[in-house]
Amino acid sequence: MTTSTKGNASQRKEVSPAVLVLEDGRIFRGRAYGAVGETFGEAVFSTGMTGYQETLTDPSYARQIVVATAPQIGNTGWNDEDDESRRIWVSGYVVRDPARVPSNWRAKRSLDDELVAQGIVGISGIDTRALTRHLRERGSMRAGVFSGEAIAPDSELVARVQAQPHMKGASLYEEVATKETYVVPAIGEKKFTVAAIDLGIKGMTPHRMAERGIEVHVLPATATAEDVYAVAPDGVFFSNGPGDPAAADGPVALMTAVLERGTPLFGICFGNQILGRALGFGTYKLKYGHRGINQPVQDRTTGKVEVTAHNHGFAVDAPLDKVSETRFGRVEVSHVCLNDNVVEGLQLLDQPAFSVQYHPEAAAGPHDAAYLFDRFTSLMNTVLLEGQRA
Repeated sequence: MTTSTKGNASQRKEVSPAVLVLEDGRIFRGRAYGAVGETFGEAVFSTGMTGYQETLTDPSYARQIVVATAPQIGNTGWNDEDDESRRIWVSGYVVRDPARVPSNWRAKRSLDDELVAQGIVGISGIDTRALTRHLRERGSMRAGVFSGEAIAPDSELVARVQAQPHMKGASLYEEVATKETYVVPAIGEKKFTVAAIDLGIKGMTPHRMAERGIEVHVLPATATAEDVYAVAPDGVFFSNGPGDPAAADGPVALMTAVLERGTPLFGICFGNQILGRALGFGTYKLKYGHRGINQPVQDRTTGKVEVTAHNHGFAVDAPLDKVSETRFGRVEVSHVCLNDNVVEGLQLLDQPAFSVQYHPEAAAGPHDAAYLFDRFTSLMNTVLLEGQRA
């Protein structure tokens, strides 16, 4: 989904009208929020009541116009600690009732100020409940937000939205990934080395591994198998990221090479979809996806139900009712969403590899899934001990 953002911080947002235009012709009228101008992206909704700073800086939201379902946004302002990446990645932001005055001891400025500073075009004062219901019924779709001088006749705006490319088929992970390898050192005693493939990684993810004594080498999305094994990893991690997994042939080839070596492997979100493709499963676009920090998932290996953080519009097409045979051995669906039975995790039974479709780093979100990093650590430890005995 191509984004064109032309935010003008000099115009007064308080008096600027704004319109949200959907590709099916539905139009919502409100007030400018953030920068004034125009932007295009896929309209999606996120159900989190908190954590908007982490949401906005999550690279998985690249080229998406995010609709906040919580009625009031911006209460805690913006601080300098909770960014999950180097910038805001959403292409636009839609809220109903912006907080007029932020109140939090860590706040450095308002959310509105940060949106202006980063040129993020948004809209406020619309019925986000009606918009969310519309997207649930019709599905996520292309959209545009226009304010100030960018506003034009409705028919022209609809035509411009309809001229944008679809999210299906979009290859976006290289746009958001690091260009250079960097290292996040282990906290305390170093126990393992992990090569993390950045497909849109959030800052909290390598931190969660570092807390467990893992030195994390974060590699670009274009990394080769030679690049990965040059750091002598005890395990390989594939991160979350934006776009259509069907357009990610490079990461699938790398995942396949890792599976062929039998290295302990852990993938989340986009990484789960990449593992699915490497195992021979298909992927598909969900009608409106899962986005928010309150999604119920069952770990089928334990029966436990977790409340989890999600951000995905695509899913793996794998059978829920049987163990599948693949070129890398037997695979089962380890986690499932209790709202709609979407595959939320895969586990290889004959190799040290697993993945989940959601965000166990919990930034923002509940910590129910933090055990998955411990599971990855245990997997690496088991393989290391087996190698020593051999």
